[in-house]
Amino acid sequence: MRSRGFTLIEMIIVITITGIIASIVAVFMRAPVQGYADAARRAHLTDTADTTLRRIARDVQSALPNSLRPNAACIANTTTLCGIELLPTLTGGRYRQDDACFSTGCTTLTSLGSVIAANDELSGRRIAIYNLHNNDGANCASLNPSAWCGQNVATIIASTDSSNNDQFNFASTTFAPGTGSPSRSFFIVGGPVAYVCSNVGTIGDNGTGELRRYENYVAASAPTLPPAGTSGQLIARNISGCNINYAPAISGTDGLLQIYLEITEAGETAGLYHEVHVDNAP
Repeated sequence: MRSRGFTLIEMIIVITITGIIASIVAVFMRAPVQGYADAARRAHLTDTADTTLRRIARDVQSALPNSLRPNAACIANTTTLCGIELLPTLTGGRYRQDDACFSTGCTTLTSLGSVIAANDELSGRRIAIYNLHNNDGANCASLNPSAWCGQNVATIIASTDSSNNDQFNFASTTFAPGTGSPSRSFFIVGGPVAYVCSNVGTIGDNGTGELRRYENYVAASAPTLPPAGTSGQLIARNISGCNINYAPAISGTDGLLQIYLEITEAGETAGLYHEVHVDNAP
């Protein structure tokens, strides 16, 4: 019995049919695969924008009352440079009344209840009382005491922990106004924090901007963004739109921060708008 293999013509026919079938499958599969890739890209862009806005909101809601201030350039809908800065609070509470702190000056402050866990854990930090002004106009007049100007703040040189109260020591400081703080609240603040969008725009199918977070730089009375002397931490890239608008007194002591962030990558764009309530009760 003689075995028989494939002829060249049969092989060509099979290859041709296989190619036709593969082409048909590719045509029908291309749209779903492309759709999946586009959906995944949009989800990634949206997630990046959402995570970024929530991170900003967390810092803003822990800020020292009346310390939040935006860059003036942020008023426009889309800018090449836009940002905000604030003084974050580490802890705080209420203090025992000491009239000398608002008249002749004092060197100690005693809390009602304990707010620290160990002696001297906050040495080098600043204690702030009755901060009334974010100094966005670069005016350090005493009528509007501002922590940015070094008013109503003192650097802690020692602190003593107690189960009932804590004592904070600092150089002699006179706080304003002379009538004292109505709420008798104090805040322990850390170094400044800023969020800055830069080089915002688009080239081709991609955004060109970056959003960076800056921290623990030297505080200045007048807002300067981005802060000098630090490169900051990259939070998001491909920024095609960035708008930050802040109204410090929407209702009484309540402010409102409005943020719009837009990211463009490979022709896909995701834009999110977020509002943050800001409690400015000093």
